[in-house]
Amino acid sequence: MALAGCGGGKFRPVADVPVRIGPPYMVRGTTYTPAADPGYDMLGYATWYGNESGNRTANGERFQTGWATAAHRTLPLPSYVEVTALDTGKRILLRVNDRGPFGEQARIIDLSRGAAERLGVRNKGKAAVRVRVVQPSEADRKALREGREPRGLPPVSGRALRNLQDQFARGVGPR
Repeated sequence: MALAGCGGGKFRPVADVPVRIGPPYMVRGTTYTPAADPGYDMLGYATWYGNESGNRTANGERFQTGWATAAHRTLPLPSYVEVTALDTGKRILLRVNDRGPFGEQARIIDLSRGAAERLGVRNKGKAAVRVRVVQPSEADRKALREGREPRGLPPVSGRALRNLQDQFARGVGPR
């Protein structure tokens, strides 16, 4: 029922206000409780989705498969996150405007096709990542709201990447 608004119909304009947290909702027998979490910093898997182009996202916007957006189970909509690919250290900024992924708990974010391409993980299907909430500049937020690429982020250092990979191996499993 909570996801019933995800199908077609009238779309909400792409905007950062109002921020929507929403009530708890259930998918496949699991209850998810959205909440503000400014310290969110997790390791897990990212997958990508793209066949829903033109459908409504959980916050009412039109899903644009080529934009740098993502789906998360509990972060406020919209939120901004920095996603780091743990195979390469590449980092990108994304705007979270949808709910998901549902299923495997180790999957912590679903990327739009455009986000998966920018991160360099589209051909993998499933990639080890770090996801953390950030507060980007207004220029970067505006670029993401308009479907443009925000400023590029330098990759994490080799030392930091090895540390993240070791943490992933201990806490999540093999990449």
